[in-house]
Amino acid sequence: SCREQPIFSTRAHVFQIDPATKRNWIPASKHALTVSYFYDATRNVYRIISVGGTKAIINSTITPNMTFTKTSQKFGQWADSRANTVYGLGFASEQHLSQFAEKFQEVKEAARLAREKSQDKTELTNPALNITSHQVLPGPIISSNGPGEDKLFRSQSADVEITTEKERLKKMLSEGSVSEVQWEAEFFSLQDNNNKLVAALHEANANVDQWKKQLAAYQEETETLRQRVAELESQGAHDSSSENNKEELSQTLEELELLIKAKDEEIQMLKSQKCGRWEAEGEREETLQKLQELEARNAELEQRLHLAEQTLEETLSEREKIQNEVTKVAEIMDVKIFELSEIRQGLAKLVE
Repeated sequence: SCREQPIFSTRAHVFQIDPATKRNWIPASKHALTVSYFYDATRNVYRIISVGGTKAIINSTITPNMTFTKTSQKFGQWADSRANTVYGLGFASEQHLSQFAEKFQEVKEAARLAREKSQDKTELTNPALNITSHQVLPGPIISSNGPGEDKLFRSQSADVEITTEKERLKKMLSEGSVSEVQWEAEFFSLQDNNNKLVAALHEANANVDQWKKQLAAYQEETETLRQRVAELESQGAHDSSSENNKEELSQTLEELELLIKAKDEEIQMLKSQKCGRWEAEGEREETLQKLQELEARNAELEQRLHLAEQTLEETLSEREKIQNEVTKVAEIMDVKIFELSEIRQGLAKLVE
């Protein structure tokens, strides 16, 4: 209703006493519901209301003679004589239960003050109860007729109703087993823990599958690295043969240098002989031709020497590059082997 306003709300598992046995608790819902205190300013009435879907699970008007009882650290109950039932609430923590109990006491006190105020207002507005300041109110036991007698009857009826309701509430509360309430609360707590454990188990299974995939990928990568290392080792063996070729090239270079030196000496000797034989034109031409041939041969030998040196440098550079790559692959294999050992340890712990 729009005239009612919520003054306090919390969440709890709602129970009702079994009307047949008056001992067992019946869950009103599978999940925790919102339980709220409402205040009706028009009628000056306080109510506890909880709605599940389109159905009102709790609709309890608070009266001054109601009592909220804590039966465990997370469970409390109260009896509603108008609804002819006992409501029970299971909270997530002791703090939530204490807050609800404190608010119940406040609302109960407010309902008591509202009832007293309403009774005083009714007595003041009733003409039969108006008395002057000098009159003395007669005792209800002495008076037998008139307003006094009527007032006595109302007082006795109210006392009898309150006494009967108190006895009824005590009987209902004594019939509700405290241990069964605790069992119900523990049951729902175990259900929540079970749901959490199931979720954790699913997450662990998903992590195991992911770790298995990662382990397979690491094993495949490790196998690839091993093949690469084998190739590099074969290339290293080939490098040893290249080193032998390098020694042969060095020996060939030495022979070429000696040959060039010998040819240079021969050229110098021919030049010196050319001056002494300038007279003979034919011999001069022959000497010049021979000199040209020697110079061409010298140039060819120098080119071969240059190519041999270049080949040697390339061989040394390639060997250094292969050695660096082997070192890098070995480092990567060490890292992967360390990661594989950690994953195996994690899998072993998980299996345990």
